[in-house]
Amino acid sequence: MTRTPSTHSDFVIVGGGSAGNVLANRLSADGSSVVLIEAGHAYRPNLYPPDLADADIVTGPDGHNWGYFSDTGQLGRRIPAPRGKTLGGSSAVNAAVAIRSRPADFAKWTAAGLRDWTWQDVLPSFRAIENTIDGSDELRGRHGPLPIRVRRPEELTPSQRAFIDGATELGYPRIDDFNGVEQNGVGPYPLNIIAGRRINTGIAFLDDAVRARPGLHIVPDTEIDRVLIDNHKAVGVLAADGTEHRATTTVLSAGTYGSPAILMRSGIGPADHLQQLDIPVIADLPVGDGLQEHPFYYNIYALTPDANSMHPASGAILWAPSSSAHPGDLDLHVSATHLYDPTASPTGGAIVLAVSVTQPESRGRLRLDPHNPLGAPVIELNLLATARDTQRMLEGVRISRRIGTTAAFAPLVDRELTPGPHITDTELEQAILEQLDVYAHPTSTVAMGPVVDNHGHVHGIDNLLVADASIMPMAPSAPPNITTMMLADRIATWLS
Repeated sequence: MTRTPSTHSDFVIVGGGSAGNVLANRLSADGSSVVLIEAGHAYRPNLYPPDLADADIVTGPDGHNWGYFSDTGQLGRRIPAPRGKTLGGSSAVNAAVAIRSRPADFAKWTAAGLRDWTWQDVLPSFRAIENTIDGSDELRGRHGPLPIRVRRPEELTPSQRAFIDGATELGYPRIDDFNGVEQNGVGPYPLNIIAGRRINTGIAFLDDAVRARPGLHIVPDTEIDRVLIDNHKAVGVLAADGTEHRATTTVLSAGTYGSPAILMRSGIGPADHLQQLDIPVIADLPVGDGLQEHPFYYNIYALTPDANSMHPASGAILWAPSSSAHPGDLDLHVSATHLYDPTASPTGGAIVLAVSVTQPESRGRLRLDPHNPLGAPVIELNLLATARDTQRMLEGVRISRRIGTTAAFAPLVDRELTPGPHITDTELEQAILEQLDVYAHPTSTVAMGPVVDNHGHVHGIDNLLVADASIMPMAPSAPPNITTMMLADRIATWLS
């Protein structure tokens, strides 16, 4: 329920996405007054429009996507950088993949000097947010707000099942539960989808009962200009329309692109950049630096007419180490989905074997637009900037193309659409660079360590925290949505 905010609250949370909604749920549960501010519309849990509720539709329709663009860093190409703009954030427009980051990912956080983020530390929060019938009681959560279900073989399309069989034909093990002990192999996705409906965080964590709490006030359709800071102490936020929302503690959960932009408009960021925009520098911190994103390439196949079923769209994934993976890493994904316009296929059906390097070395950056600091930020992804990242992407695409020729998969294929059968292995790198995209998994622009401490507090500014994927020190090897929810749950515990 949307209400007028109080003049002063215990907490103001900017961004009703995967992190902000978890925080709003947790912090309002004990009677604290919480104002949750969302730039997009706040739909009731059962009234999301079909193009947001339908899990087979991704990236969000007009009006529910920020409309950002990014520079890939390759061949001068600019591509969309989709981010959700509605209560639920990007969890309302993504593919609803519910895979946790791996213990090896958190070992890297610890090696980077961060405390309280070991696998043993984070597992209770993963279990607390989750409601699943899958896996073991020791690892999986049974009573959390977010329903997660592993696709059953009978739920997959014929080509998704053939993808799994083709990968096992190449020697990859079959995985029953990617949120279990082992992830090295191929199997069906775990998803936060029930009966074809994407259960975003606005539904799962802000149901009608939570929204009825007297201390929770949801403010929709409101963009935030900056944090209000008095003598290096955050006292609330200023909306773009001039409204102030004051609070004892201010939390930015506006995402990897939104949170750093708000910080920089507040005078918290690289001094040279802020001075160029005539923004008074309050804290000289490397905000916007260190951006990471999973590079993505679509190896697409037209399906034969008798095998062109495309529902459900999300089905299966291969998670494996590259030949140059560091010990313990699984740094390649090949995901089998039907997130493709069937009219673009000559047979009326297609499957996408999408390849990603999930432990990239390359880092980009985000800056404010000097001509319009309140507008879309300047996003420089700098994808495949190292030779190793490029070679791993090539290796991943070669794996996907090998699956495309297996005895299990090839009979369902009419033809390869991209890169196309005319593209030889020696021409593959150029084809990848010409068609390179992103997994839409940006992280690390407000990283723990350089910008915030290991609990999300901004260095040098009292009562100001950031809690979202931007504070991850590096890209995890899984889609970050579930890890972002876990992160918010842990920070809520420290704030409660």
